[in-house]
Amino acid sequence: MAVAFYPGSFDPITNGHLDVLVQALNIAPKVIVAIGIHPGKTPLFSFDERAELIRQSVGEAMPSRAGDVTVVSFDRLVVDAARTHGARLLIRGLRDGTDLDYEMQMAGMNQQMAPDVQTVFLPAGVASRPITATLVRQIAGMGGDVSAFVPRAVDAALKARRRA
Repeated sequence: MAVAFYPGSFDPITNGHLDVLVQALNIAPKVIVAIGIHPGKTPLFSFDERAELIRQSVGEAMPSRAGDVTVVSFDRLVVDAARTHGARLLIRGLRDGTDLDYEMQMAGMNQQMAPDVQTVFLPAGVASRPITATLVRQIAGMGGDVSAFVPRAVDAALKARRRA
């Protein structure tokens, strides 16, 4: 079975991301969670912090599969990063039709550049469809309760960041 590559910013990982990651582990023996690094953007959490939050979240959600998830960074084309890590499946989560339209364009371009890397769309569960990391950051930044939208480790990290 092929190794899966799940790219994103994961700033921070949300329950929606985790839902898609669990689904990816149902179709691939190993999943590489790839945190995109963009020099023009300043994330809320550093790469190391995001990687640790992902590891903690996976360990809590599915301890028996935590060893099947690796976290890496990338700063180039997703398909090139996937190939570098030996992945043949590119995991993309879908929340709604807007996501599908955008992701179909990306999948088409990626297929042209890397026909050996297959894009797999995984639908977000009903409970996680409205969740975005951007909204989580905004709500948490204004003192709102995001505990229903993120794993416990992320909730604690966001609260600690707010107190700092």
